Amino acid sequence: MLDTVYRDLGSGYVPRWHADIIDPESAYLRPERCTLLVVRHGDEIVATGAVRDRGPLAPPNPQWVADRFPSGTTAQLCRIYVRPEHRRHGLARWLVRELGAFAAGAGGYTSLYLHTDPAVPGAEPFWRSTAYEVCDERDLPGGGQGIIHFELPMPAPVAA
Repeated sequence: MLDTVYRDLGSGYVPRWHADIIDPESAYLRPERCTLLVVRHGDEIVATGAVRDRGPLAPPNPQWVADRFPSGTTAQLCRIYVRPEHRRHGLARWLVRELGAFAAGAGGYTSLYLHTDPAVPGAEPFWRSTAYEVCDERDLPGGGQGIIHFELPMPAPVAA
């Protein structure tokens, strides 16, 4: 995940945005309605994806987006990264499917939300093929943060 913030996002590690990367146990493994999936190829981690139990905050996101996806009832997909040499093999689609199933099974979630940085190679076309756009901040006055907010259909819970 750190490779991605340096290579793809170009921001480097920013504690207020990326603290969960340094402490994934507290962010994704201890909370009951959160999870982190890791895909390995041999000894190498080639993909990750997570669910966190909070919606987007305003600011920095538009208030109406934060209102539409409140914390507690929003499962936010995040940290969905696939190493460049492993892209276009279905890993991201598999992660999204599994994370959606986790969120549906966790209970209490009514929406599945994510945002992406369109500057990340392949991110925008992937999400446009998988989810539906809620807000493209590039279209807002001043361009906002330049990110795109998406919603996915919440899968039906699988009966035990």
